[in-house]
Amino acid sequence: MRFKKTSIKDLIIINPTLYKDSRGYFYESYVKKKLNSEILQNFNFTQENISFSKKNTLRGLHFQNYPYMQNKLLKVLDGSILDVCVDIRKKSETYLKIFKIKLHAQNNISLFIPKGVAHGFLVLSEYAKVSYFVDKPYAPKKQNGIIFDDNYLNIKWGIPKKKIILSSKDKKLKTLKQLKLI
Repeated sequence: MRFKKTSIKDLIIINPTLYKDSRGYFYESYVKKKLNSEILQNFNFTQENISFSKKNTLRGLHFQNYPYMQNKLLKVLDGSILDVCVDIRKKSETYLKIFKIKLHAQNNISLFIPKGVAHGFLVLSEYAKVSYFVDKPYAPKKQNGIIFDDNYLNIKWGIPKKKIILSSKDKKLKTLKQLKLI
């Protein structure tokens, strides 16, 4: 298992070691002791969430407010996505930095997303199944998010805006300015 730092503080790419033979392959996708050692924290994942989405579906950019902020460990089980993270921790040296990565079932990469980082993804394949472990439960009254086309962030999603499929909830997300993050 190899850990790679990204341009956002504490956001880590995890490349597993694949053990291949004639039957297929095996890998460890999560080893608590190794991850806790790498990020210098001690936490427990309490819940696994799985989403299944059609091509051009955009989920996010989501986060939960204090005290329900979540660390996440995300991986793609089937299909491919463009994963986007935005650091919204005002005291972070990487505040408002954006990180994008293509994740797919074939590369077996996991992404550790620290609390205080807004997260979203766009489905690139016909469909995608995404798993993410969280260390705090979903709290509907503490859920929040940034609208995907916030002018300040100017995220390039790679497809025309009119092709993007959003939930009714995600259509109502606010800008950084409305959220008083800038």
